[in-house]
Amino acid sequence: MTTNSNMTKYSLRSWVLMLALAPTILVGVLLGSYFTINRFYELEDTLRDQGSNIIEPLAIASASDLASNNREAAKRLLAAAQLNKSTLVKSIAIFDDENRLFVTSHYHKDFELMRYAGDTVNLVQTEYEPVGDSLVVRTPIYSVTNLLALDDVPGVHQSDKPIGYAALLLNKEKALLEQHRAAMAAVIIVLIGVQLNLLFTFRLVKNVTQPITDMVRAVAKIREGKLDTRLNENLIGELDILKRGINAMAGSLSEYHDEMQQNIDQATSDLRETLEQIEIQNVELDLAKKRALEASRIKSEFLANMSHELRTPLNGVIGFARQLMKTSLQNNQKDYIQTIEKSASNLLSIINDILDFSKLEAGRMTFESMPFSLRETIDDTLKILSPAAQEKQLELVVDIAPEVPDNINGDSQRITQILTNLIGNAIKFTDQGSVMLRMAVNQLREEEVELHCEVEDTGVGIEESQQDVLFQAFGQADSSISRRFGGTGLGLVITKRLVDQLGGQIGFTSRTGKGSTFWFTLTLSLSQFHMDERQPVEQLKHKTVLLYEPRVLSRGVLVKRLQRWQTELVSVISLQQLHAALSQQHYDYVLISCQGFASPSHIASVLHEARAATDVLFALFDCHNQQVLNTTIRPAVDLVLPTPVSEALMAKYLLEMPVEPTNASTSDKEAGPPENMKVLAVDDNYANLKLIDTLLQEQVSDVVSASSGEEAIALCQQQSFDLIFMDIQMPGIDGISATAKIRQSQLNANTPIIAVTAHTIQEEREHILNSGMDGYLAKPIDESALKGVISRWNPNAASAQPILELQSSSINWGMCLVQANNNESLAYEMLQMLHDSISATLADIAQAQQQDDDARMLKTVHKLHGACCYSGVPVLQKLCQTVETALKQQQSIADVEPEVLELLDELAKVESAAKQILAAH
Repeated sequence: MTTNSNMTKYSLRSWVLMLALAPTILVGVLLGSYFTINRFYELEDTLRDQGSNIIEPLAIASASDLASNNREAAKRLLAAAQLNKSTLVKSIAIFDDENRLFVTSHYHKDFELMRYAGDTVNLVQTEYEPVGDSLVVRTPIYSVTNLLALDDVPGVHQSDKPIGYAALLLNKEKALLEQHRAAMAAVIIVLIGVQLNLLFTFRLVKNVTQPITDMVRAVAKIREGKLDTRLNENLIGELDILKRGINAMAGSLSEYHDEMQQNIDQATSDLRETLEQIEIQNVELDLAKKRALEASRIKSEFLANMSHELRTPLNGVIGFARQLMKTSLQNNQKDYIQTIEKSASNLLSIINDILDFSKLEAGRMTFESMPFSLRETIDDTLKILSPAAQEKQLELVVDIAPEVPDNINGDSQRITQILTNLIGNAIKFTDQGSVMLRMAVNQLREEEVELHCEVEDTGVGIEESQQDVLFQAFGQADSSISRRFGGTGLGLVITKRLVDQLGGQIGFTSRTGKGSTFWFTLTLSLSQFHMDERQPVEQLKHKTVLLYEPRVLSRGVLVKRLQRWQTELVSVISLQQLHAALSQQHYDYVLISCQGFASPSHIASVLHEARAATDVLFALFDCHNQQVLNTTIRPAVDLVLPTPVSEALMAKYLLEMPVEPTNASTSDKEAGPPENMKVLAVDDNYANLKLIDTLLQEQVSDVVSASSGEEAIALCQQQSFDLIFMDIQMPGIDGISATAKIRQSQLNANTPIIAVTAHTIQEEREHILNSGMDGYLAKPIDESALKGVISRWNPNAASAQPILELQSSSINWGMCLVQANNNESLAYEMLQMLHDSISATLADIAQAQQQDDDARMLKTVHKLHGACCYSGVPVLQKLCQTVETALKQQQSIADVEPEVLELLDELAKVESAAKQILAAH
């Protein structure tokens, strides 16, 4: 486009002139330059030939005079030669073999210019040296006996040394003058040629371009609608044909225009008749769109409500199944109950998938941004998935690159969901071999990291014809898969949409019968909080370690890890190598995999042998045979490490060398006396109320039940409770309204109220915590989670009492815990950081107000807003959001002064409340 526009900037006249003149000028300049330069070289060669013709006979003639040292005869010879060519020769000189001046034609002050600069031996033939406007010609002089050698210079031997040389200084002025004349003649010839070309070119322009210009004007008029325009000039050749064509075109256009006008009139009439029909169709389409949007909204609400309604009875099924498993049962009864609990859990997983899919489809999925430990999240995910891999005797391996950061901000639940779907699918579709999770860093920046994750299996693979539909909802690569492996076909589509909404990419490669590799990338922000417990692995440096692991993938990961810790590692892959290594030396640590043994007795004998070679013996166990584990392996080793082994856990155990507690001690520890607490449980569903009542009676001394919000309010007006568990969705007065009324009573104004609901979305959780509740417990109720809530809010516990007394409307400790991913120490750390930053924040806000600096105010409030997102300060967070939004909309500090003053007020309240909580802690 750029080239075409540049071409149209110039007229045809300009193009003709340019194309006619340019070749002529170019050819003339090239020819003139060629002949001029050629003339220059001819004049130069002529001058050199003249100099040679003078100096070489002179050198022969003066050889005897130079040999006999007859200066007078030589001088006469030189003077005669110069007089003969007086206009050309400036001076002639003869030098002896020692490069000394022998004689000159006449005194010349610049005879040094004529002296040969090198050794005279090197002057074997005539040489030329330009010096300014002169040319120095030098030729060697040989003695009379050696003159025959001059006919064949290459034959002159090193012994045939010249007895001197003659130098001739020539005047180049005449040659230069001839060169200038030749150049001027070339220029004149070129100019004459250009003038002649201009004469013919202008003639061409007049006879060709002018008619074409007239044609262009005529076409322009025709384009403007003046269809009666015609060309009447007499033109020559093809121009006359073009003129007739333009006139014919104008006549045809005139006819077409008249016909088109008639068609337009008819079409306009028809269009007016159909406009009303189109308007009716638009109205109908608009109504259909509204009905579709309403149907989509109703569907989403229906799925959300149905998921809640399904979770509620499932809570009772799963909870009472677990309670029943605590009782004494026959083996077949225990199998039945385990099947019921497993089936209910699978049904709950399907409900969760359908709910997630509906939220993703409606674009209502929200993502948390909380600090979490990436490696801990992966370890927790694998703890859930490893039993399925052990049951199928698959090798489950995790390889996380050391440069992958551990402290991340993001939604750990969604990342867990992605990993669970991909690794769970890999285990499901792999009958033998391995499943491997790899994680590496694509790009690490100052505040964020791009991770690359791969899940590779050796399973059935996916046929190429089925790969395109793999990420479609309710679809699997083969229709028989759902019958053979189970599943809804939603896992991968949910995974893909989660990765897409998190800003990443996902894909896979697969070969039928060879396995599949699913990969995804995610960009996550780095957290300033250290969630992991850092182990001093440098203490393992130079520790001797013996590792027996016959499986290639697991051994490779463990070897890289132990080498990175700089241990003195001996790695063996067979039992013969293991026996040899155990007999050679004593080791600080011995790690033995339970793979490759023929029988339990074989394992026992090898472990007995290994015990004698080390003080610390670990077993790497991933088998499904619990009997072998409990009867053979546990008694013989210091600790059993389930594989895949967590890096942090492995480092901790190697450093601390713990003694593993027995099952009896663990059970005794869990079955402690109930807490001396009075707890109120509120739920409108009889089964759920009975379940939570049963669970609470095992853990607290006094439990009171209420089946409605009205009953709960009445009880709270009569009795004081240490803790209240409140269902959210209830007919009549719901849980949030009941909480507000309970807070108004004197008896339970400060009682912790924990929400119990089947809703799991983040907005619902924040809405619950902002409504005045102190904590959150999701259905189905997990017994360990319930115990954790009771211990956290136990008024008799030393750590809970200060929080119950000191939390205020400015600081919601329950929200602080939720935002810290239920990590109490992290919650205190984030609250401490917020408290420490308040004084600097107040100073920055005051300075921004004094200087009327909008940019500084926005930067300060934005930084404060970020800190509020992790510290359980909902009021302060909302004020920061209000001020920040106003400043981003170009409002001045004066415009938001009331909000800023309110923000300063709330900062003071938060500082005071945080100081009390942190002091009590």
